[in-house]
Amino acid sequence: MNAMPSLNGSVGYIFTSCDLNVKNSGDVRFKDMVERFRVYDQPRRPEGKGEQWLAGERVDTRDYLMYGRLYIPTGRLDALYSTRLSANLQGIVAAISDPPSPLSAQANVSNLMLSLQHDVGKWCTEYTYSAEDSMWGIKALHNFGRIAGSGNAADSSQTPTRVGLKRIDEEDAVEGGLRGRLSAGAEIYLSAKEKSAGVSTGIRFSTIPEAKTPSTGGSTSIIIPPQPPTTITALFNPMLGHLSGAYSARVSQDLALSSRFDFNVYSYESEWTMGAEYWLRRDNDPDSELSSPAVESSKKRIHGVVKARASTNNDVAILWEGRMRNMLISLGVIADFSSQSRVKPIRAMGMELAYFSSDDSVS
Repeated sequence: MNAMPSLNGSVGYIFTSCDLNVKNSGDVRFKDMVERFRVYDQPRRPEGKGEQWLAGERVDTRDYLMYGRLYIPTGRLDALYSTRLSANLQGIVAAISDPPSPLSAQANVSNLMLSLQHDVGKWCTEYTYSAEDSMWGIKALHNFGRIAGSGNAADSSQTPTRVGLKRIDEEDAVEGGLRGRLSAGAEIYLSAKEKSAGVSTGIRFSTIPEAKTPSTGGSTSIIIPPQPPTTITALFNPMLGHLSGAYSARVSQDLALSSRFDFNVYSYESEWTMGAEYWLRRDNDPDSELSSPAVESSKKRIHGVVKARASTNNDVAILWEGRMRNMLISLGVIADFSSQSRVKPIRAMGMELAYFSSDDSVS
């Protein structure tokens, strides 16, 4: 529910054949519910679902997920159906129905989108089709280096807990530089209705996430690497001439900084954006990413996060996200301090309330 600038909200529903453990909005892990800076683990090849037998007969079924969301009072409806066709293949059907508003002359906007995703760990491809503008698209991503689970099978019998895992010092890197992984991707799309096409490319470098090692008692401790978690990306669209580069890093346990530079090679327009996120904590933190016994006494509970963004276009945005009793709350403001908006610099102010529950929360 959004309370400002106007009262509106949505009602959603999810049903899946897989185990759904989202808990309740009052006790779910806060970091899992907000967009934040993170460094993802090594890519791995998806594993197929094991064989299922009943009374001597094989009764395998495909996993699926159904999602629906109704926006109030606009009446827009979003629907999605996803199913796993095989261990490496997934199909998605998405539909949007947006009825015309009584305050505007916009016609009913409906669209049907089909996607086919193929993932083998090293390579990922996606084929899409949009019925509204008859647009076809192909996306591809290649992960350089080894992937998780690709270790020597002969060694896996001796050390089953370390199959395919690489130590931090095993990654290739320039002496004194960051150690990590490199990925490159591209997309091509063609619209038969608009008779237009496009292409874009991108490259990403990510450091290795925290290495997890087993400790006494069967628990897992996390070793913080001697390098800040960092992600560097570069995107280029040759047809539009748009070039973008971003650098993000977590400089401490609770502070992450980011910088992005956008430039157009045709118009020479540019923009530099800087952002930060800072986590607010209290005593006894079950959400802490540090689980080493040495820092057990210093854990603090996360009760919110503050995000800020500023750009050379005189745009400033501040967002606070937190939890109040059983609700997740977001409160933010966007201001424009350019010469044309000095009289009323506040462009938008809003608040969002979220509440959800699941029958699987007790499991």
